[in-house]
Amino acid sequence: MALSRRWRVLLHKRAPTRAAATPPVAVPPELSMDPRTGAGPPAPSDSVVDAAIYRDGVRLESPETLADTFGHLPGEPGTMAWIGLYRPSELELLTVAAQFGLHELAVEDAIVAHQRPKLERYGDTLFVVLRAARYLDDTEQVEFGELHVFCGPGFVLTVRHSESPDLRAVRRRLEADVPLLRLGPEAVLYAILDAVVDGYAPVVAGLQTDIDEIETQVFDGDPKVSRRIYELSREVIEFQRATRPLLDIPARLEAGFTTFGKGGELQSHLRDVIDHATVAVERADTFRQMLSDILSVNTTLITQAQNEEMRNLTAAGYDQDNEIKKVSAWAAILFAPTLIGTVYGMNFAYMPELRWRWGYPLSLLLMAMVCLSLYLVFKRRGWL
Repeated sequence: MALSRRWRVLLHKRAPTRAAATPPVAVPPELSMDPRTGAGPPAPSDSVVDAAIYRDGVRLESPETLADTFGHLPGEPGTMAWIGLYRPSELELLTVAAQFGLHELAVEDAIVAHQRPKLERYGDTLFVVLRAARYLDDTEQVEFGELHVFCGPGFVLTVRHSESPDLRAVRRRLEADVPLLRLGPEAVLYAILDAVVDGYAPVVAGLQTDIDEIETQVFDGDPKVSRRIYELSREVIEFQRATRPLLDIPARLEAGFTTFGKGGELQSHLRDVIDHATVAVERADTFRQMLSDILSVNTTLITQAQNEEMRNLTAAGYDQDNEIKKVSAWAAILFAPTLIGTVYGMNFAYMPELRWRWGYPLSLLLMAMVCLSLYLVFKRRGWL
């Protein structure tokens, strides 16, 4: 959807630079209600999963609403706000965008969703789109989710449009590793990226199991296997679309950390993420090739089965044709004596050879000669 002109103007006015003495940016009155319905904004608790204020890697505050979170901004040096939203409304995103001065194009992408994985920089703010995936054992399917991350000076905003990834686990891991969390928003971005990439490992294992089962079905002649191959191929293609762009994101982050003088520890972690993402991409490519080969083998086996069935039908038809020939031949052989016997069985008073002494043996001899002649003809033609 496109942002209205009025909201674009509001978002275009970037928030002033946050300093120790600068009060939080007030939310414009126009954003306090929905312009289409006139209703007030939805309850923040509906979309705010977790919000926290950190200083030097330690959690100081846990505001329950966006307004409370904004009330703790700006903070002292080393202070960071991390806000986690789950399927927020358009109004809530616009409110947060006005507070942190987010670029309108990035906000529009977060509202519309259905974006490809990418990394974009708007001034001093990074906008990252990630595609998470998880394997559902019950349905043997891969479920894909979308995550948007805004990372800027002193804040991290995560917008989830699906159940995965579980950012609560990421938050607990970082809060338990104070030295890593002390590195600021970049450390949070790394941890989120690492969690998304690590989530691909169970998906790879599940897809491998499905392919093994499909191979068994193919050679067992399961008629339903073709449909499963196509469905799994679509999942693998979607998995490729989610993983392949990730090879570029950590590499660009690592280069940016070098340019902006970030710590070498994060660069080492990012190289590990690149290695894991590379493995996922290579396995996805392998799966797609394997499914293509399996489909070809399945097509060949189906063709062979059809050819065998056609041969069996042809053989059955040939046998049936031979039986028809035999029946027809014997019917013709028996027809000749029947005709002769029928003619002389009419018992008319004036018929030739009725009172001839050799008429009876001659008619029997004639019947036998006709039958023998027909038998030899049909035998020579292979009908008998």
